[in-house]
Amino acid sequence: MSHRLKLTLYGLLCVLCVPFVFPTWWMVTSSFKPIGEIFAFPPALLPSSWDTSTYRQVFELQPFTTQYFNSLYIALLVTAGTMAISAMAGYAFARIRFPGQNVLFGVVLIGLLIPSEVTIVPLFQMFHGLGLTDTHWPLILVPTLGAPSVMATFIMRQFFISLPKELEEAARVDGLGRFGTFAKVALPLARPALGAVAIFTFLHSWNLYLEPIVFLSTPEKFTLPQALTQFVDAYGGPMWNIQLAAASLTALPILVVFVLAQRQFIEGLAHTGLKG
Repeated sequence: MSHRLKLTLYGLLCVLCVPFVFPTWWMVTSSFKPIGEIFAFPPALLPSSWDTSTYRQVFELQPFTTQYFNSLYIALLVTAGTMAISAMAGYAFARIRFPGQNVLFGVVLIGLLIPSEVTIVPLFQMFHGLGLTDTHWPLILVPTLGAPSVMATFIMRQFFISLPKELEEAARVDGLGRFGTFAKVALPLARPALGAVAIFTFLHSWNLYLEPIVFLSTPEKFTLPQALTQFVDAYGGPMWNIQLAAASLTALPILVVFVLAQRQFIEGLAHTGLKG
């Protein structure tokens, strides 16, 4: 590739990334602006004066530290649980032959077609009967056993299908059983797929909104998406600069997770469609 063609390609990519980068840039810079400057036209790329008090008010108006911790530990638990369940289920669907295997896998995939709004009422009634409303248990159990786990199982199944069968045969010759083959041979090779599953699951749990507003009512137990709606003035109107400051803080873990695991994310997606 010639030097001129490379420059043209890089320039085109920079232009194409503007619609994706600008909203984030506007969110972060507007969190330092007075409210009067946020909707000024034409919009300013940088604030005329940097006001850092908005970030202090984020923690003063709400128990934001507690809410941040709530989202973090719930997302980590859901991610760990989903990775464990999807890895075992994906390996079973990919490598263990049993009657009705494909039919059962199709039934599992149907779970992706059911919107969460359809099941939220019976789930609320079930958890209310168990005395688990206004606790974090629904936010941990529903994503771990619901649609995100189904998608994760699909990703893991596709990855395990792509592994050579000779690896299993060699493991059996060495005396490993089914679980030993999974734990010592297949699972270590599945790090790229597990990385993709971890990012998808963490992102879904971190941004979960419907379940928190249904199951939680105590501000100290809120997660971040629910907490962002609470930054309003005395008339119920949004405090835009404070909300944008809180949103900027909320986006940090997602950026960190993706930057640290982007290689595994790309490799994991690349391996999920090799064989059906």
